[in-house]
Amino acid sequence: MNLAVLRHHHTAVPLKFDIPHRRSFRKKRGTALPCLLSIPRFRKRWPRKPKEDTRVQDQGNVDLQDQPRRHYRAFAIAVGCLMLLLGVTALTGWLLQVEIVISLVPGFPSMAFNTALCFVLSGVGLAASTLAARRFRATAMLTAGLAAAIAAARLVEIVMIGRSFHNVDVLIARFLVSPDFIAEIGGGMGPNTALVFLIANLSLLLSLQVERSRSQVVQELTSYVVITLGMIALASYVTDAEQGYRWGPYAAMALHTAVGMVIFGSGLLARSWWMQPANRAQIPLWIPAAVCFTGLLADLYTPLGVANGILYVPLVLTALWFGNRNAPLFFAFACTVLLMLGFFAVRHDEAGFWQEIANRTITAATLWLIALFVFYFMRNTHHLESERVRFGALVRGTPDAVVVIDERGTIKNFNPAAESMFGYSPQETIGKNIKMLMPEPYHSEHDGYLAHYRQTGEERIIGTTRMVSGRRKNGIVFPIDVSISAVVTGHTKTFVGIVRDISERVRQEERMKTTLSQLEAYTAELERSNHDLDEFAYIASHDLKEPLRGLHNHSRFLLEDYEDKLDADGVRRLNRLVRLSQRMEKLVNELLYFSRLGRQQLAVKRTDIGLIVKDVVATMELLLEERQAKVIIDGRLPEVVCDAPRLTEVFRNLITNAIKYNDKPAPLVSIGYLDRFVGKDGTVARNVFFVKDNGKGIPQEFHEDIFRIFKRLEKSQDSDDGTGAGLTFVRKIIARHNGDIWLESEVGTGTTFYFTLGKRREGQNAAA
Repeated sequence: MNLAVLRHHHTAVPLKFDIPHRRSFRKKRGTALPCLLSIPRFRKRWPRKPKEDTRVQDQGNVDLQDQPRRHYRAFAIAVGCLMLLLGVTALTGWLLQVEIVISLVPGFPSMAFNTALCFVLSGVGLAASTLAARRFRATAMLTAGLAAAIAAARLVEIVMIGRSFHNVDVLIARFLVSPDFIAEIGGGMGPNTALVFLIANLSLLLSLQVERSRSQVVQELTSYVVITLGMIALASYVTDAEQGYRWGPYAAMALHTAVGMVIFGSGLLARSWWMQPANRAQIPLWIPAAVCFTGLLADLYTPLGVANGILYVPLVLTALWFGNRNAPLFFAFACTVLLMLGFFAVRHDEAGFWQEIANRTITAATLWLIALFVFYFMRNTHHLESERVRFGALVRGTPDAVVVIDERGTIKNFNPAAESMFGYSPQETIGKNIKMLMPEPYHSEHDGYLAHYRQTGEERIIGTTRMVSGRRKNGIVFPIDVSISAVVTGHTKTFVGIVRDISERVRQEERMKTTLSQLEAYTAELERSNHDLDEFAYIASHDLKEPLRGLHNHSRFLLEDYEDKLDADGVRRLNRLVRLSQRMEKLVNELLYFSRLGRQQLAVKRTDIGLIVKDVVATMELLLEERQAKVIIDGRLPEVVCDAPRLTEVFRNLITNAIKYNDKPAPLVSIGYLDRFVGKDGTVARNVFFVKDNGKGIPQEFHEDIFRIFKRLEKSQDSDDGTGAGLTFVRKIIARHNGDIWLESEVGTGTTFYFTLGKRREGQNAAA
């Protein structure tokens, strides 16, 4: 029976159910399966407006994939209708008491009433199971369940009571058929018939309840068994071997029942292929069927000592042409069943009984061993095919160009990224020499390199990445990175090149080179500026201070020599000239110190900050007594890695300012350390030192101005105290320590200076 001639290109068709089944699955699972555009009512419900060429192409693809599936479904429905017709015809023969309809051939076994009823129920169930509406699915489950229940009851009766009782067969028939006609026909449903109806309908129920691929595989396996049992019975009728259609002393399978069983199994097989088209075969079904038939005939009509089971080996090997990887195991199971039937179908003498059992056992083990080999071969082939598909998808989807060539430089593969990069289509490159993608001098040298490699095997660039140039279709030359690897398969060597366009990277490198050259120019300019600053410092320290000293000295000489000859106003002006020259010298000295402060190295070492503060307070003892001020240390101050002389200057400036600019009768300065500081604005800092006073406070608008050099909030022309550079020095020193300084202040209440020191290792001296 040739259900369908399955072509090779159908084996990889993805599983797609038709529209009714997809609707039922969406209701049950909540997911939508892929749609089939070839169904007109689907396009009417969800209209699409694609481009014309795309629509035609998609329509063709759907027709190729869906046409065989429609044939399988139509075949399953036709089989269900034939079974229904067969069952109705036999029931009519029972009701009208027409023996020829029941027996078909005079003297042959008759089809039992329950057998005809099961054909009706199974046929309705098979046809209804291919329809998606709920009422059809419910009908299929009901009829298949009734047929399975009748068959199961008959099997239980045979096992528990024996062959002389036919209560299950007579239970329904006695209400519709004359008891005399029932007694005349006799017999009942055979055990082989009951077994077929039971397993076939149970597999149909399973596929309706569990809509998964495994349930369809079970149904496919069941269909093979049903077809095999039906063909055994048919072969037994042809060869007049009663043991094939009559199991033991029980009722036999009628001739038209055997035909119906083969048809039933074919319908189940078509339905399983319709539900799971990836598992359909690539060869006609009649080939394994012919192998089964030939093997069984040879087994029945040759001596038992002959190892006829070896004839089933081709059946197992035909699984190589089936899409289902479990096909060899299915066929091995079917062959095992046939071996058992061939053994129990004939009589055995006592001498050769155990010898034949050993023969059949070895044969079955051999068949299963071959089936396992075929199974693992198909599984490995499937894995290799999957890896090939994944590799192909990876090559097509990678953003880098992938070009595959042979040993003569002929292009074998050209992925989409290579198309975009070089501008050629695969049709323009495959079969051509790879040098078409290369500019000079690579274009002329490439064939020579391949020839040298074939002769010597010397690999220059294989396994490495190098930067070369490529040429686009429009003639533009651009830089590329090429990584080449060799793949050896047998005696053939293939080279896979991964190509990356680095035009943007080269442009970035050029920009970096330009930026670097500009940075070098800026560095040279900065060095020149520093040199000029050093020269200025030298001039300021020598040439500029010399006239200041002259002004200061001549003013003092005039006061000493002519003070008694000048009036009060002249003396006052000379004294002022002396003070201004002194202040000018202080400013120059501060400026020189500031310039050196940023260029001298820090001599850092671990230092106890508490000792620094105590030393500063000791040197300020006269000022503290004069102002009645007090300095306290709030808590323990830690040891840090710092430049001790510079940090001493920081604390001296901060404490001096806190005392000098304090309007309280008893100035108070508090010095401390915080592991964690949270400011008023929510800022968080760690390892913070602070110097707090109870002085005048600093308005918010001057918090930044106080750190500018020579900037003083309280200036007096007559005063020579300070130059306004102290806090500038403080900020510079703290910055040299990779720290920060800030303050919080309230006018009339006081000011708190906070600062941090960056992490340094002991002995790590650094210059700015």
